[in-house]
Amino acid sequence: MKKNIYNYAERFTAPEPELLHRLHRETYLTQTHPQMMADPLQGMLLQMISQMIQPRRILEIGTFTGYSAICMAAGLTPPPGPLPFKGRGRGGVLHTIESNPELEPIIRKYLNEASLADLVVLHIGDAMEVIPTLEETWDLVYIDADKSRYIDYYNLVLPRVRTGGFVLADNVLWDGKVLDATERWDKETRGIAEFNAFVLQDERVENLLLPVRDGLMIIRKRISPP
Repeated sequence: MKKNIYNYAERFTAPEPELLHRLHRETYLTQTHPQMMADPLQGMLLQMISQMIQPRRILEIGTFTGYSAICMAAGLTPPPGPLPFKGRGRGGVLHTIESNPELEPIIRKYLNEASLADLVVLHIGDAMEVIPTLEETWDLVYIDADKSRYIDYYNLVLPRVRTGGFVLADNVLWDGKVLDATERWDKETRGIAEFNAFVLQDERVENLLLPVRDGLMIIRKRISPP
C-alpha cells in the first residue's frame, strides 16, 4: 500500500524535466549505487522548497551526480527559469561538495547542459575541509553525505546559516533501521539516529521530519530562543 501511494503521488506531481530524466537514466546505467540519487518526487520537493525560500546562497554537502543540485538551483535568486535555465542574472550561487573525484565529469556535463556552470560551484574534496574555506552566510543547506558525520556537518554549518534559514538532511529514516534501537547498529545507522536526537534537543532550531522516500529532516534556525 505504501509503495502504491508513493507511485500515486509521483503520478500526480509535475513530470520530471527531460534533462533530469536523462541524468536519472545515466546515473542508473553507470553508477554502482544509483539509489543514492534523489528520485523525481524528492527532486520536485527540493525544488519547491528552494523556490519558496528563494535563497541567495545554497550549500549542498554530497553532490553525487548532480540531480539535487540542479533541482535546488531552480530557486536561486534571481530565479533562473525553466530547464535548461535561461535569462540568468547575478545573484544566487549554489556551492556543492563531492568527495568522489570520479563523479566530476557527469556532474559538470549536466550542469553545463542545464546552463548552470556559472551558478553552481563544484568542490571536490572532504566537506569538513572545504566548508571552512567558504566565506558565506547560507540561506539553505542540504546534507546528503557520510551518514556517520551528520552531526559534524550540522555543527560546522549551523553558525553560518542565517537566522530564519534552513538546513535539510536526507536519509534520516535510513531504510527504517533507526526504528530498531540496538547495539548492533552500524556506524551509519548510529550516526543518523544520533543526529535526529541531537537536532530534536537543539534549542537553536525547530525541526520537522517528513517520511518522504528515506526521510527528509527540515530544520529552521530560530529567529529567537524558545
